[in-house]
Amino acid sequence: MRTQSGAKTLNADNKGFTLIEVMIAIVILSVGLLGMASLTVGIIKGNKFSNEVTTATTLGQDKMEDIRRTGYSSVAAETKAVLPSPDDQYKREVTVTNNSPATDMKTVTVKVYWGGASKEDHNVEMKTILAQ
Repeated sequence: MRTQSGAKTLNADNKGFTLIEVMIAIVILSVGLLGMASLTVGIIKGNKFSNEVTTATTLGQDKMEDIRRTGYSSVAAETKAVLPSPDDQYKREVTVTNNSPATDMKTVTVKVYWGGASKEDHNVEMKTILAQ
């Protein structure tokens, strides 16, 4: 609206947002979205680690089943070695302790390692006892 002298006057009924209000809304929205982004990254890393633990546990259980299938007299220790592809980011080790926990028994431990340059940052361990 213009006055007779040509100057603009402000109407009290102007509707809309001021520049400051818009900028504050953008800052608040940005902080919220950045928080969600970092949360998403954490969730993805957690899911990846859970997948690695599940794979390592499955590899250990598979070896345990092989050991139980071969039986008491055929069980043998295995040195720590990288597994064949597609599981080549894992290492597996089998240890056998004779006469433990009692005579004519063997404690068999299967450890699966993974992670890091040496593939040994994390591990899962499973034990079983075989009797004669």
